[in-house]
Amino acid sequence: MFIRKNRPWQSREADVTPKGLYLNRRSIIASGGALALTGLAGCEAQSGGSSTAQAPAATGTRPTSGALDYRATDYTVADPQTPYPAVTGYNNFYEFGIGKDEPARYAGAMTTDPWSIEVEGHAGRTGRFALEDVVDFTNLEERIYRLRCVEAWSMVVPWVGVPLSRVLASFEPTSDARYIQFETHLDRDEMRGTRYRVLDWPYVEGLRMDEAMNELAFLAVGLYGEVLPNQNGAPVRLVVPWKYGYKSIKSISRIRFVSEQPDTSWNLSAPHEYGFYSNVNPNRAHPRWSQSSERVIGGNVFARRDTEMFNGYSEQVAHMYAGMDLIENH
Repeated sequence: MFIRKNRPWQSREADVTPKGLYLNRRSIIASGGALALTGLAGCEAQSGGSSTAQAPAATGTRPTSGALDYRATDYTVADPQTPYPAVTGYNNFYEFGIGKDEPARYAGAMTTDPWSIEVEGHAGRTGRFALEDVVDFTNLEERIYRLRCVEAWSMVVPWVGVPLSRVLASFEPTSDARYIQFETHLDRDEMRGTRYRVLDWPYVEGLRMDEAMNELAFLAVGLYGEVLPNQNGAPVRLVVPWKYGYKSIKSISRIRFVSEQPDTSWNLSAPHEYGFYSNVNPNRAHPRWSQSSERVIGGNVFARRDTEMFNGYSEQVAHMYAGMDLIENH
């Protein structure tokens, strides 16, 4: 019998909030604390697709609202989960405005059904694919990850989705695919924030191939057991828990397999502040604030915790940066 030993970022099954409890919105709302409404740089990433390709085998009907079918996993943390109203009401999604409450107010204007993703570059399978032919909705799983914002606040979110590595492998990347670039959906009529030059739209992000294939990298289509709300990156977003939140790009509409390090939006906007790697690092201060601790969203407004290297996921990811200067390569 295979027995999997819990890792430092995992907790016992008894520590995980039961599904029935966390889907009880009234209980969650009653437990939610006040949110401190401060805003600095973008944290949770912002978020479309031309040729024709033979789609993968059908992978189930995509729900567009309500509950998802998924299986539990041992990817979890001991910290309390952030209340649902905080996760869905305190967001950075600059396509809908720079205020923390603006995505929840305005993201409903974004059309998410139907949805397709354009796949380009060094891969055996390229073209435009329906989302349900990219994400296997019959094989979803839940992973409870820490989310650490570059603005020095944090959450714990129960995501539902699929491993990124599984999706990327299905497109048969070639040996020339050393990086992945993701692009966010762009519709200036529906996404009011893109009418302003806050960033150079559309939003783009990227990972090195070994980062993208790491076991922790995840494509989420839901949270708290339900379909992703628009403000959280519907219908599909990246989750890279050892990096600052802006790397976890929302509302993905394009994936490129590229050979050279790709452009990323915040690095283009302020390269001295936001590097390509953007690993959570308490030892490298942001030019305008410390990263040694973080404000915990959803509870006591004064609650803070010490920030951990790689957001607590060192065992799974530190080997990818062995020998690198993580201050210079920020």
